Amino acid sequence: MAEHTLEERFQAKIDAEIKIEPKDWMPDAYRKTLIRQISQHAHSEIVGMLPEGNWVTRAPSLRRKVALLAKVQDEAGHGLYLYSACETLGIDRDTLYEQLHSGKAKYSSIFNYPTLTWADIGAIGWLVDGAAIMNQVPLCRCSYGPYARAMVRVCKEESFHQRQGFEILLTLSKGTEGQQRMLQNAVDRWWWPSMMMFGPPDADSPNTQQSMKWKIKRFTNDELRQKFVDVCVDQAKVLNVTLPDPDLKWNEERGHYDFGEIDWEEFWNVVKGNGPCNKERLEARNKAWDDGAWVREAAVVHAEKRRAKKKIA
Repeated sequence: MAEHTLEERFQAKIDAEIKIEPKDWMPDAYRKTLIRQISQHAHSEIVGMLPEGNWVTRAPSLRRKVALLAKVQDEAGHGLYLYSACETLGIDRDTLYEQLHSGKAKYSSIFNYPTLTWADIGAIGWLVDGAAIMNQVPLCRCSYGPYARAMVRVCKEESFHQRQGFEILLTLSKGTEGQQRMLQNAVDRWWWPSMMMFGPPDADSPNTQQSMKWKIKRFTNDELRQKFVDVCVDQAKVLNVTLPDPDLKWNEERGHYDFGEIDWEEFWNVVKGNGPCNKERLEARNKAWDDGAWVREAAVVHAEKRRAKKKIA
């Protein structure tokens, strides 16, 4: 069958909202786009454990410690779901790990910022996980079946993370003046990096239109960013915090909030590896990988011994 006919049938399947499965024919560009997106997503979940894991031993109460520990554990699980989904596209997990540890593969730029206070953990839950949910809920309808199915559980758990973060900030908003200042400071530092999580403007995002046609994405970067702003403004009022954007105002004609210019130079600088914690994050991941070598080696030996016993039996 001619290549163009296969592509036409492939696109017709997507247009009919029929999921593409691992054994189905797909264009090489579709496969490569998914590997890039899903692997970056998986890497982000794994690296995202680091800024929050930094606060597990310093959480202000046993309840907060247990909740944060559960959240970090969830993120590890999300990474595993997504690596598994990515493997269905023909790439092995060791290659994915190598790409992350070498710095070849990217992960969300947001995780290259430091967590300076306990309020940062709340801000990550409210803003970072809030932005993630805005990005990820549409992925439950992604045209690629394994990715879409993995995202259903991920989104359910992320919704708990967002509520957990909001509740941390709400508690601080009702606390002492010092706690309220800590809350405002955290929001000031995390607002703009969270806005960058949706990716560059549509005009500067060459992959968006093709991903939309393939229904890997359902909304553009700018559409998702606007939804995020509209939701956060009302939530900020509940927290009694000011979002750090003097240009933020309601536009009656558009039916949305207008917001100020994002510093895309900062975004690209962090993406290129020059953020506050880029080096620290990669060093931590590589150390964890090296420190865990004996566990992987022992698991292989154990598996080989079991196979040998089965052959004898």
